Amino acid sequence: MSLPPDVQFVDGAQLLVWRPCGILDQRKVDKIIAFITEQENRFGKSFNRFTDISRLDSVDLSFNYVFHVALYRRLSRRGRTIIKSAFLVPNAEVSRYIRLHALLTDHSPLKVRMFKEYAAAAEWLGVPVESLMGQG
Repeated sequence: MSLPPDVQFVDGAQLLVWRPCGILDQRKVDKIIAFITEQENRFGKSFNRFTDISRLDSVDLSFNYVFHVALYRRLSRRGRTIIKSAFLVPNAEVSRYIRLHALLTDHSPLKVRMFKEYAAAAEWLGVPVESLMGQG
């Protein structure tokens, strides 16, 4: 599988790790959603996700856009296997967007949680902490 430069797939853990850098905007989010959807369709199976947003400089997303993405993700998972999506969220500015996403996907097969530490996210995902920690 050909991966975008900010994505890693941990085979043994069935885990996709995304580490966006710079400014998180609609283009970046649309790209990762399209990539995830393509991989699920290609391989016919789901995988847990870990998003490390500690390398972002800023976020340029609207409430309306985050609302629609979360609603799309909720509806696209309906009737499918449960997957976990963990977010490493180091600051309050970004946590607003992730909280909204988690709220809107609640009670769906997409389980979203925010973490401030790699170890807690790894425990929830059931993977070794080293699988979440990328190169600097």
